[in-house]
Amino acid sequence: MSTSEIDPSVQAELNRLRESIDNIDAAVVHMLAERFKATQQVGRLKADHRLPPADPARETRQIARLRQLAQSANLDPAFAEKLLNFIIAEVIRHHERIADETGNGDGSEPGTGTGAPTGA
Repeated sequence: MSTSEIDPSVQAELNRLRESIDNIDAAVVHMLAERFKATQQVGRLKADHRLPPADPARETRQIARLRQLAQSANLDPAFAEKLLNFIIAEVIRHHERIADETGNGDGSEPGTGTGAPTGA
């Protein structure tokens, strides 16, 4: 069945629903962009203070929190966890890059670039 064969009222409803989906997709992209702006700031702060790019304890708390939110929103918690794990992996990759760019990802003393151990 081609689009031209669909009942006009069905096509109108389909278009309305798809427009809603498109708007939601745009909102998701903008929200992710805002989230990554915040995590970039976290990455810079971590690099400046020689903190590790990953925080497994926080990640565990966030996953549990997101699974709970998903369940209360009637969204599959496993799907929500997969999505968050994907986002977390990207954030960690950004944090590692920031640490490397600031010279704080190589074990050197801040600002020296000598590679001298920090005792951390």
